[in-house]
Amino acid sequence: MTDAIVVEGVHKRYGDKRALDGLDLTVRRSTVHAVLGPNGAGKTTAVRILSTLLRHDEGRVEVAGFDVRGRAGEVRRRIGLLGQYAAVDEELGGRQNLEMFGRLYHLGVRRAGTRADELLARFGLADTGRGPVKEYSGGMRRRLDLAASLITDPEVLFLDEPTTGLDPRGRAEVWSAVRSLVGGGTTVLLTTQYLEEADQLADRISVIDAGRVAAEGTADELKAMVAGDRIDVVVRDGSQLVAAAQLLGDGAVVDADRRLIGAPAPDRMATLTRTVRALEEAGIEAEDIAVRRPTLDEVFLSLTDRRPERAEVAA
Repeated sequence: MTDAIVVEGVHKRYGDKRALDGLDLTVRRSTVHAVLGPNGAGKTTAVRILSTLLRHDEGRVEVAGFDVRGRAGEVRRRIGLLGQYAAVDEELGGRQNLEMFGRLYHLGVRRAGTRADELLARFGLADTGRGPVKEYSGGMRRRLDLAASLITDPEVLFLDEPTTGLDPRGRAEVWSAVRSLVGGGTTVLLTTQYLEEADQLADRISVIDAGRVAAEGTADELKAMVAGDRIDVVVRDGSQLVAAAQLLGDGAVVDADRRLIGAPAPDRMATLTRTVRALEEAGIEAEDIAVRRPTLDEVFLSLTDRRPERAEVAA
């Protein structure tokens, strides 16, 4: 089975600025692949090239088995795109919006109406009636946006920061909808600045910086690349922070506002046992102690701060 997206050595320049500088990316079919990166890393440029909205300068790009330059029309027939901002008409109702999108895609009046009803039911919007979209919650609007991007039942869906500005409930609603899509066979390329979103949804993650991939792997593989496990200690008395940090040894980091010390835990439970014993012997009372894996936030900051050469992670 061919991959849904193949990007090899892609460059894109705007004058003297390099937006993409040898980007390589492969996305397997029926998966969620997240692309993370700081502002200006090239995420949106990559999505615009993949969705045929922008031409790249060098390299090879295939989507759904078709070259985005030579077979752009075939690519467009097989993709959907959900941008950062709502594309629906807020004065119209949900069904009216989807019917309008269906007509724009030349589905015909009857098929557009049928498809609108199917998508409203699929995304839990069937009972919204004919009320205008401006009365919807943020999560409902984004679900309707997502429904509109699926009007032609695309093989590949591009989601460019789809939950920007949503509250936790709205984000959870969109996440549930995305999982449902992938379960039905859709391939999703997701760009996001919410690290939790990538952790929750993505089968595989690419971290890009300065227009190229800095690291790639599953969430667990990426976390394993950065500094190993950590131990966090919250002391009850802030005046004992320095003494506690000395017990935790080299690499300890103090967060005075939270009364927290973090340090490497190379042997997990043995580190936990030694730390508990050392704190008791020193008369330092801990309010909380936990051993944890690095977070994606820490991975992201580590990788994008030092701008490494690409790090290969086994699939």
